Parts: sequence; C-alpha cells; structure tokens
Amino acid sequence: MQKKDILELRKRLKKDHCTFTKMCGCYVNGEKNIILNFRESFLNLDEDEYFKYLEIAKKVLSGTIGNKILELNFLTNENHVSEKQLSLMQLKKSQLKDDALLEDFYTSIIDSYDYAGNFLILVFHDAYDVITKTTDNNKIDESEEVYEYILCAICPVSLSEPGLRYFEEEKKIKARIRDWVVESPTIGFVFPAFINRSTDVNSIMYYTKKPKDPHPELMEETLGCFSRQTATIQKETFQSIIKDSVSTNEKKAEKIFMEIQENLNTMIDEHNEIYDDTDYEPITLTQKVMQNLLIESGVPEEATAKIEESYVECFGEDLPVADNLIDSKALKENAQRKKEEQLEKQVEILEQKLEQIKQEEAVDKEAEISKKDDEDNEALDDASNDNLEDKLEETLSTNSEDNSHTTNYDVILQVKPEKISKITSQIIEGQKCIVIPIEEDEQASVNGLDDLI
Repeated sequence: MQKKDILELRKRLKKDHCTFTKMCGCYVNGEKNIILNFRESFLNLDEDEYFKYLEIAKKVLSGTIGNKILELNFLTNENHVSEKQLSLMQLKKSQLKDDALLEDFYTSIIDSYDYAGNFLILVFHDAYDVITKTTDNNKIDESEEVYEYILCAICPVSLSEPGLRYFEEEKKIKARIRDWVVESPTIGFVFPAFINRSTDVNSIMYYTKKPKDPHPELMEETLGCFSRQTATIQKETFQSIIKDSVSTNEKKAEKIFMEIQENLNTMIDEHNEIYDDTDYEPITLTQKVMQNLLIESGVPEEATAKIEESYVECFGEDLPVADNLIDSKALKENAQRKKEEQLEKQVEILEQKLEQIKQEEAVDKEAEISKKDDEDNEALDDASNDNLEDKLEETLSTNSEDNSHTTNYDVILQVKPEKISKITSQIIEGQKCIVIPIEEDEQASVNGLDDLI
C-alpha cells in the first residue's frame, strides 16, 4: 500500500468528483442497542449534510501509512476464502441494498467494538472508474478498471459541552440545550484495498485516529484479519524491550538505547541514499538485522540474547519496518544534549587553560618580584657599603682633623653642659688658672685619674 494510492482516492472526495452511490448507517447507544437505522442516496443529501458526511469519509483516508493507516491481510490461503472476507465481498456487491447483510455487519461491529459510549456506524459505497496513466503520469481518457469498494467509519457520539447561548425571540442569555454530536471517526476501513491503482480483495486499508489504541479486536473479530501494531506501539514496544533487557540502571539503559537509535537512523539514511524513489521497499528489521544492530551498538552478549528472544515474542511474523522504530524526538533531544555536553566540556577546558595561564602569570610575577627584590637588596647593600665606607672615611678624616686640632692645646676640658656656665678664669698667685667649682656630691676625673682632686 502506497501513499499515492490513498491520495488518489482522497482527491476524489469533492463535490464535483465524488461518486458515492449509497450511504447507510446505524446509531448505537451505550448499552449497545441500535436505536436508528438509515439509508440515503448520497447525491440527494442536503448540501450541509453532504459536506459533513464527506468530511467524515475523507478522515478515513488520512494519516501516515504504518501508524494511522495499516494494511491488513485476511486469515486465508490460496484455496480458501475466510467467512469474514466473503461477507464483506457480498456487502460490497450488494451496493448496500441488502438489509440482512447490513444488519449482520452492524452486529459484528457492535459485538466486537470495545467502546463504552454512543457511536455511529457509517458505510459508503463507491465505484471508481480508474483512468489509465502513462509512465509519465499523464492520464489517458480510457478506463483501466472499475474499483468498487465500501468505506466504513465508526464515529463517537457525545453530548456537547454545557454552555450559554442567546435566545433571540426572548432576548435573553440562557443555558443552551446539550445535543448529541457526531465526532470525527476514531476507526474506519476501506475494502478492498486500493494498491498500485488496482483492487486487492485480500487486503483492507484500516484507519485509526489514535495509534496507541487501534482496537485490534475489530481487526480480528469483525474483519477476520491478522491484527497489526501501529508504528507508535511498535516504537514503544521496541524501546521497552531494549531498556528492560540491557540494564536495571535507567541512565545506562537510556544511553544504550540512544546508541541503538543513532545506528538504526544511520542505517536508514544509508539505505535512502541508495534508493531515491519515495516508494522504495523499506528496511524490515529481521532478527539478523537486529542482531547486527545490537553488536554494532556495543550491547553485551547476554543482553543481546535476551533482546532477540523478547523481540521475536513481541513481534512474531509481523516484523516492524526500521523507520517505525525511530524516535525522532528522542534523537533530536539526544543530539541537543550531546551538543550541550560538548559545549560544557569546551568551557571546562577553556576554564582550565585560563586557570593555568593565571597560575603561570602568578609564578612569573612572583619570580619577577623576587628578582626585583634581589636587585634592590643588592643595590641597597652596595649603597650601604658605599655609605659605610664614606662614613668611615669621614669619621677617620674628622678624627684626624680633631686630633690635629686638639694637639695645639695643653689643657682640654670635657664637662657636662650645665657646668660650662660656672667655669671661670682667674689669676692666682700670678698664675692664670681655670676655676671649675665642684659640689660635694660631684666627682671629677683628670686623664682618667680620680684621686687628683
């Protein structure tokens, strides 16, 4: 099943191109009782209703293949057509005109559908005259085949939210009446599938609005097909298998899982480089591919065996496509985290270099200061020695001068300053004398001799 096939059908669901012949439906309450059956000629609907129903049908033909749109296959073989497949073929062939077939179909959905609440089952019948296309996609005005199919949509019906409204007649704002509103379909399917612009009676195109809740009970019990997991479920299952098997340490398990994700993404990119066509056959993650991926990602041998066992148990023969297992959001977050870690490491290295430069500058400065101190001390020492020599020379010179000066005197006195004013000069017995008064408590020394006075 390819995207271009689904888009081809969807583009036809417009006012001037739609060829729905009939639309049937039944309204089911929360107790799973049918409270309304109806059948309409689609082209005779009022315009408002026409477009509302058309939007519901278009929803069944929307979404990503492998996630919201799944290709289901019947439980059958070459020599046997399953009962469910046969019932759907009869329903399509009846062009929704057989009430008994419709009732059986409604009942099979009601009995299987795991839903607590009111819902609406809608079935559309269409016959599409498939126009031949050349290799360059130019249309040729001739029919290749008539693709006849039924489209089913299951829509929840719920009470509208309580609120206020304006009542024009009364000119008042009052509580509005809560209505039962038909919502967008949560489940739908197209039978037979439209693959390579042709009818495939062995397949069904299955739609789910919520990839986490695709209602496998409808796939198996109502449609008689092998149930398939959506890409969302496969991705979550794959992540659980890896993390639960490699380590009980959450951080370690997350690191290994991201390593596997990156290697898986690289594998897909390399595959895409080889195949440029958008409809190329994607990589299926077989057990062998899985084994190589785990080895390349450095997963321990004991964990590898455990992962392979869980992988086969969870997926069986419905092996996932590698693209479905890629967690783009996780890869983006991991790339951002690695970039931040790299920046933090660079900042740390720069800080270390800066600290090293500071230390080197401090050592150089200390050495420079030490050198300068040594030079200053040496200069001071030299200056001190020079001054000392000068002072010695000056002292010696002074002493020499004093000695030469004092040698001219016969008497040299050295007294305390306070005695100077009391010294007098007198002529005693015709002899010039120096008189120095001495008190009783004073002593005198002449040339070091104390007993002369």
